[in-house]
Amino acid sequence: MHSLSQILTPERTVCRAPGVSKKRLLETIARIISEDQLSLPYDEVLDHLIAREKLGSTGLGQGIAIPHCRAGNCTLPLGTLLTLEDPIDFDAPDDKPVDLLFVLLVPEEAHQQHLDILANIARLFSQAEFCQRLRAAPDHQALYDIANSQTT
Repeated sequence: MHSLSQILTPERTVCRAPGVSKKRLLETIARIISEDQLSLPYDEVLDHLIAREKLGSTGLGQGIAIPHCRAGNCTLPLGTLLTLEDPIDFDAPDDKPVDLLFVLLVPEEAHQQHLDILANIARLFSQAEFCQRLRAAPDHQALYDIANSQTT
């Protein structure tokens, strides 16, 4: 993966989303994905994301989370990028609330690809300056453009 543009679309990029709670946020994410990808029903996406979070939080620390899962009806890796209006508790290892998320869905059988993309995203989001630029984005398009300006 050379840039997020290979898996991210403007329709799945949301600046300053409401983030009342972790569960509500996962519901919002499932809605964004299912409305953009008709082959991925809302309930299925939500169930996969919740099941993955039950295995352990995908919060990385420093206000960042990378929820991810494999889904049967997913044919290609896809991403969703969100900044939050207000940070929320995400059970991160540093106990800091999360305000920046990149969500990754991959096909059910894409085990190695899942790990490779996840590693690239984690590396990208470990860059403090990149994350500061994302957090400062004033709108959806600017957020999308900033995300795609960075290569992994």
